[in-house]
Amino acid sequence: MSTLPETGRKPLLSATFRLDPAFTVAPVSRRTFGSFVEHMGRCVYTGIYEPGHPTADADGFRQDVLALARELGISLVRYPGGNFVSGYRWEDGVGPVADRPVRRDLAWHCLETNEVGIDEFMRWAGKAGVEVMYALNLGTRGVQEALDVHEYINQPDRTHFAEMRRANGVDKPYGVTMFCLGNELDGPWQTGHKTAHEYGRLAAETARALRSAEPDLELVAVGSSSSSMPTFAAWESEVLELTYDVVDYVSAHAYYEPLNGDVASFLASAVDMDHFVDSVVATADSVGARLKNPKRIMISFDEWNVWKQSAFESGATAADPSEWAIAPRVIEDEYTVTDAVVVGNLLISLLRHSDRVTAACQAQLVNVIAPIRSEAGGPAWRQTIFHPFAITSRFARGDVLRVEPSGPLYDTEKYGEVPVVDAVATHDAETGELSVFVVNRHQEEQVSLAVPLGGFDHAFQVAESWTLSDTDLSATNTVDQPDRVVPVEASGVTVDDGELRLDLPPVSWTAIRLTRR
Repeated sequence: MSTLPETGRKPLLSATFRLDPAFTVAPVSRRTFGSFVEHMGRCVYTGIYEPGHPTADADGFRQDVLALARELGISLVRYPGGNFVSGYRWEDGVGPVADRPVRRDLAWHCLETNEVGIDEFMRWAGKAGVEVMYALNLGTRGVQEALDVHEYINQPDRTHFAEMRRANGVDKPYGVTMFCLGNELDGPWQTGHKTAHEYGRLAAETARALRSAEPDLELVAVGSSSSSMPTFAAWESEVLELTYDVVDYVSAHAYYEPLNGDVASFLASAVDMDHFVDSVVATADSVGARLKNPKRIMISFDEWNVWKQSAFESGATAADPSEWAIAPRVIEDEYTVTDAVVVGNLLISLLRHSDRVTAACQAQLVNVIAPIRSEAGGPAWRQTIFHPFAITSRFARGDVLRVEPSGPLYDTEKYGEVPVVDAVATHDAETGELSVFVVNRHQEEQVSLAVPLGGFDHAFQVAESWTLSDTDLSATNTVDQPDRVVPVEASGVTVDDGELRLDLPPVSWTAIRLTRR
């Protein structure tokens, strides 16, 4: 009797999950692929807007940045903040530009020129082909100011602010349907910070007034700024007790970074996002049950990304407090391969919660913790995190399918044992297309993945397959090497005998689009 020789090599890790069109979560919401433009740093000025730039159009918008925003596949943009909005006077940004005042922005300790305001941004959004989620100032302002700006944006004619808009050259209303009732007012850093009761009362009053003007608006109540806030869940509970009848969404914000070199936990950031969403859903449903209200509150995850927040809080990437600059460089994080894999995984988390997360905004669009970078007078380029967002936005169609991977686990300091492989899939019943999004969180080992497709009534073939990984996990895209990190065609992807098979490199994000054979 012979035996195989000892090779000293460890067996490949393997994982599997089954896909079946009968097990759906919810339709893919296009609003999941939202972005965020705040008057912060260089997001607006020298980001989307730079009149002297070689690519600038007649309105001063950078065409190179606009083209990348279209390629990114964004559907929705939250504007104008963020922390900025809690001290913003919207009327400063309308009318003749030469007459607009320069104001202090206390949130980011800089000067706001107001060259770009509502009309300019709405014009940019029209060119980009995106919906606008407008954020209202409930920090330093209140019900009347919210009604005034709504009147300017959405009232057709005859009223004071509608006629002001028409005098400013915009005859027809913008038809914005989604409004945020403030921003992060649970945070002590916020201008106009409030207790949950103070905010809930103001949000309810504002929502009722807005619905008196336009009943079908979609309104977003401020949720917790992060799940680590000491008031998390208690804030949502009290705010929703006061606003449940008059709002449609509660917001969620989360940023992730590798702290103290803990890459293993960082790669599992989606575990925290999953818990965040599940906790907010449980809290909202509990409030609905207490109020005997069958309505389901949805989640607007309208700020999320990878952000080296500890560096910002230490002052390393903050604006110089000794001066009030215009459009200073603030948190212009340079993203790595590992960051891109985490972003891809966070999109997986958002998609698998599509039954309750029906809007989301990656923060922000340009320069400020952004997938797009630009230089004043110079080029614009894609950061590493651009690619998983763009491909997921392009591939995800139809219904989200329930995915339960079975495979190896690994230990993390923050989350305990977590799966090495995480995944989600979407299926378009009309076209028959099936898209699979999967990450391998293991830092050293490749994983062999098998996905049985027996629940479908037709055979598949691989139309596209992309993998983002690199032997140098710290590799980035820069102005000098804008394409150092790009997705490459996934190797060895096959569909045979009703089973999708592929190998996942260590620390990788992969997307596969299958079509009918």
